[in-house]
Amino acid sequence: MMAKAVRIQDRAIGRAPDQLSIEERTELTGKYVALEIYTPDALPLRRIEAIGDSVEECVRMLAARGLNPTRFEYSRITPAY
Repeated sequence: MMAKAVRIQDRAIGRAPDQLSIEERTELTGKYVALEIYTPDALPLRRIEAIGDSVEECVRMLAARGLNPTRFEYSRITPAY
């Protein structure tokens, strides 16, 4: 992976998907992101908690951070337009 893409991924963690710039979104297009699932007991902030080329990669990243992967939804980043 290119160094620029890694920097963009690192900057995107902890931010809402709709806060990504067009350049960031373009660079991350096709990648999977993990967002905490909404439940009546938890109104999570819609923040990106993991980014990867596959859902499995996101799950590994979450588990490495001590987060429960079953509490997250996984979706692909689409082009900005």
